[in-house]
Amino acid sequence: MGSLSDRQGLEKTFSLLDALGIPYEAHVCSAHRTPERASEFAKNAEAEGFGVLIAAAGMAAHLAGAIAARTLLPVIGIPMASGGLGGLDALLSTVQMPPGFPVATVSVGGADNAALLAAQILALSDPGLRERLAAYRQTIIEKTDAADRELRRALGQEE
Repeated sequence: MGSLSDRQGLEKTFSLLDALGIPYEAHVCSAHRTPERASEFAKNAEAEGFGVLIAAAGMAAHLAGAIAARTLLPVIGIPMASGGLGGLDALLSTVQMPPGFPVATVSVGGADNAALLAAQILALSDPGLRERLAAYRQTIIEKTDAADRELRRALGQEE
């Protein structure tokens, strides 16, 4: 994350990675305040066993791009809502990467989707993770079906 203030917004990421049994590390690493550390982390990530990197930052949000420029690992950017523009600045900074240095970008504050996208990427080579991911998705479907039944019951539109 670009700053410690992003931590609360990343709790869904941490929770979903834990629930899916995906080990992870979290660091505060800024593209502007600690560029050398960000660069070294990105350069060494693959050798240290990382399969996907998630970079969350607000405002100028250059962290994901700075990381992507220094690794061949997939990078997922989470633009965080901060500053006076509600995250639009971070979204545009994260999604507008030059050719050759892609960053997969989720919605502003899309911590849950970042975790799920990382899981989908990792599941390509991990059948057990693929099964856990499918089970998680099934719970979403079941919750949506239950909400539909509840709404229809409340409106007197039961089948």
